[in-house]
Amino acid sequence: MTEYETLVFEEKDSVAWIRMNRPDEMNALNLPMARELCQATAYCTVEKSIRAVVLTGTGKAFCAGGDVKDMARELTETGRSDLFLRDLALHLHSFVAEVARMPKPVMAAVNGTAAGAGFSMSLACDMSIAVEGARFVMAYTNIGLVPDGSSTYYLNRLVGPKKAMEIVYLNEPFDADEALRLGMVNRVLPARDFEKGVADIARKLAQGPTETYGRAKALMRLGHQETLESQMENERQGIALSSLQGEFREGVTAFIEKRKADFISVS
Repeated sequence: MTEYETLVFEEKDSVAWIRMNRPDEMNALNLPMARELCQATAYCTVEKSIRAVVLTGTGKAFCAGGDVKDMARELTETGRSDLFLRDLALHLHSFVAEVARMPKPVMAAVNGTAAGAGFSMSLACDMSIAVEGARFVMAYTNIGLVPDGSSTYYLNRLVGPKKAMEIVYLNEPFDADEALRLGMVNRVLPARDFEKGVADIARKLAQGPTETYGRAKALMRLGHQETLESQMENERQGIALSSLQGEFREGVTAFIEKRKADFISVS
């Protein structure tokens, strides 16, 4: 298992927990963390024992965005902050692409502040669970940067273009309840139940039909770009393919036998 400098990685009950671990910096994203997020998610994609993934932070923050201290240092010492940000965004975007295409459920557990890149990463995950009191803010334009990390792709689709522009322009923080109302998170849990609640959901996902989830995830991604007719054909092909897999046989057999399906045994 790889030793990480900026992450804590744990496998439990077929769930991989990726914890961003720079608590003194509110888990701000630096180059080592961006690289390690790529490495950790690539491992989760190929490791067969992992059936679901949780991304979260240590301490009081999920992720406070890109490390502005690093940006300032590049600006003053090299005068080429553009090269630094190209590199940082390259790794962040590779991580987001891995999450989007990983044929397994990926859930963000937003345990505190999600700003900038942290905001973007929470949007990019398949599901997001927020702790009560978590705060979200786009933040980029406050320091004269445009958003990255896929936020301009996902935010429009989640909240609509007008609201998305308001969030980008005004940088007004909002809480977990507002994020829930806007459709940016799936659930809000009280702090006392947060870790257990996230673990329960992740465990349920890990016990589910992982290969079917992966095909459903790919279909949902295609739905952003296809016409109605072409997407229905994708669905027709997909459901027929699914019917040839062991998960379908186990699911149907368990239904007839009035028992819980054991999808892990057929994976």
